[in-house]
Amino acid sequence: SDLDFNAKYESGKHDMEEIQVLGNSMNTLSERLEETISELKSANNQLTKDIEEKTKIDEMRKDFIANVSHELKTPIALIQGYAEGLQEGMGEEKESRDYYCDVIVDEANKMNKMVRQLLTLTALEFGNDTPSIAAFDVTELVHDLINSSGILIQQNAAKVSVDMPETLVVMGDEFKIEEVVTNYLTNAMNHLGGDHKIRIWSETLDGV
Repeated sequence: SDLDFNAKYESGKHDMEEIQVLGNSMNTLSERLEETISELKSANNQLTKDIEEKTKIDEMRKDFIANVSHELKTPIALIQGYAEGLQEGMGEEKESRDYYCDVIVDEANKMNKMVRQLLTLTALEFGNDTPSIAAFDVTELVHDLINSSGILIQQNAAKVSVDMPETLVVMGDEFKIEEVVTNYLTNAMNHLGGDHKIRIWSETLDGV
């Protein structure tokens, strides 16, 4: 009754046959109960692990969707800003119109890539979201980003300065690094104060 399956009936020489039969039946019942409870415990442990894994995947999915939604805000704002600029006749010169259209196409391509990432949640769930590591010029990336964000910078009356080497080659996932820099720049414009200055710079830390 206390689920102590080490307790067994041991036949005594003076036990009646009926007692021996009953005792042996109790031993058989005890063994089967022990096996069944052990299987139930194993199944329960597996179920607990499955529930924990499902909860973890659900949280990862929610975080990923929230992150992608956040990442899409800037390209959408840029596309809207430059499209409205074209509507208002800001790109009267061919060079300006081409630049506006190039930014819109570039930002649309970024959105397309983000959406494709969103549609490949399976890779994220199983830890296969591997960065694409390659050498690229982060200084060029920063300047290109500032140029493409020009209309947002203008709308926020921000003054952006860059204090970086003319060329700064790094190893990393260029697309993901661009998302990081975009987030920093967007957040800076959303929290401008004082003279509305935004400074982007690089520095060497611990010899790196």
